[in-house]
Amino acid sequence: MSEFGALLETARDIAWIVDHASPAPKISNLASLGLFVFRLQSVPFQQMQRQTSWKHASGQRVGARPLDQFLGPDADNITLSGELYPELTGGVVDLDELRGMGDLGAAWPLIDGSGYIYGDFTITDISETRSVLMWDGSPRKIEFSLSLKRVPDDLDQPAPASNSTGP
Repeated sequence: MSEFGALLETARDIAWIVDHASPAPKISNLASLGLFVFRLQSVPFQQMQRQTSWKHASGQRVGARPLDQFLGPDADNITLSGELYPELTGGVVDLDELRGMGDLGAAWPLIDGSGYIYGDFTITDISETRSVLMWDGSPRKIEFSLSLKRVPDDLDQPAPASNSTGP
């Protein structure tokens, strides 16, 4: 076999190995809140519920239905919930880390795994239910719920100038 033939055979062997090799496992992030990353090894939430509302003022009119006026955005709340199995996922320590973030009262950017930015949120509530307890009281299952409230984006920007012509 010629040198070229041997080289071609080696290239075919390498191509076969590359085509049939198992893919490298991906480490995916569900989301991040500040520097806390939600993933299988920490707090993998199974459900995200978002509730957004807007303000409307209602003005009464004589002989007609009330007239509503749009005032702007109101609350934007997100609830992350799921179940933890400390032998496989994160556990009490991870929830305590989130509690520590809540204790600071700071707003944290919430970004999902695809890169979508929801905005800055504060942690308003964490609830957990520990069950399937072992002999020492440590849970094998933890159900949790994490409530987040969006902070206004315009806190660091000056208010727009008034267009009224005043007296």
